[in-house]
Amino acid sequence: MLTVIAFLLIIGLLIFAHELGHFITAKAAGVGVLEFAFGFPPRLVSFKRGETTYAINLVPLGGYVRLAGEEDPSEPRSLASKRIPVRLLILSAGAIMNLLLPLVLFSLAFTIPKHVDVGQVVAEEVAADSPAERAGLQPGDTILSIGGRPIENSNDLVYYVHLSLGKETPVELQGADGKVRTVSLVPRWNPPQGQGAMGIMISMENVSTVTRSHPPWVAIPKGFQFCVDTFVLLRNEVATWFIRKEAPQLAGPVGIFQITGEVAQAGFAPLLQFAAFLSINLAIINLLPLPALDGGRIAFVLLEAARRGRRISPQRERLVHLIGFLILITLIVVVSYFDLVRIISGEGVIE
Repeated sequence: MLTVIAFLLIIGLLIFAHELGHFITAKAAGVGVLEFAFGFPPRLVSFKRGETTYAINLVPLGGYVRLAGEEDPSEPRSLASKRIPVRLLILSAGAIMNLLLPLVLFSLAFTIPKHVDVGQVVAEEVAADSPAERAGLQPGDTILSIGGRPIENSNDLVYYVHLSLGKETPVELQGADGKVRTVSLVPRWNPPQGQGAMGIMISMENVSTVTRSHPPWVAIPKGFQFCVDTFVLLRNEVATWFIRKEAPQLAGPVGIFQITGEVAQAGFAPLLQFAAFLSINLAIINLLPLPALDGGRIAFVLLEAARRGRRISPQRERLVHLIGFLILITLIVVVSYFDLVRIISGEGVIE
């Protein structure tokens, strides 16, 4: 039940924020908003206020704002009749909202008290010819900071190393003799099998558990920094697909449902951070130039601009978006099938 509630709350929040972006900008631009819907049909409940029907539908895996004349400029107060910059703003407003929402969620997560394990992160072994060995890192060294950011536990180390892949990075160390020194190394994109980006095995010593929370004036800057870091991690993840020649791991609604349940067990703050991460992913995916997505509609507007105002016919554009929507639904079904197979076989959705 906890998983179901957490999943519906997260998906509902992300969808509402996304569609609210379209709704507000369309209203402000004088575009007719015919329907604001959460979920996909069949319809459960609805009411009409002014020209807009507000609806809750049965399938809670999306939502939509139906605008007047999305492809046809001849309709009164149509989207297609507006100037190109206005249409681009309305079409991208959902993704913009999904990019702004993580600033709130990450900041809020930092205000919530949570238990954190802290201790000394010590290098137990240093692999031969690794970035760590070439930099002079030795077994027994305590890692104090990476890139100027303090290391309090092994999670910090992994996090900051992944932020620094392929980049010259200062590492502050304390040797077994107590002396502090700084070395410089480049974490590897594609380390040998069984080795990490730095080439060390670590352990934690003198571990204790503390409760941490931050006031808003500290949490907000930290939330902003966490947002920036998330984009860097996403960029690095995409880069590793090409460098390591690995296919990306995909998770559909079933996989996200399972992951949500696992994160919810860890507490409310991790759940907020997970929701923020999903929101950023939703924004990026929606901006891809694929039919039926916001990015696909934006692509048609940009094509019109490149053709100096000559439009693709409304009928042809509708057909392209319909085909894209059917392909998208098929992809979701296929990915969900493999998610179910992994879950039934006892494997994790994301390894």
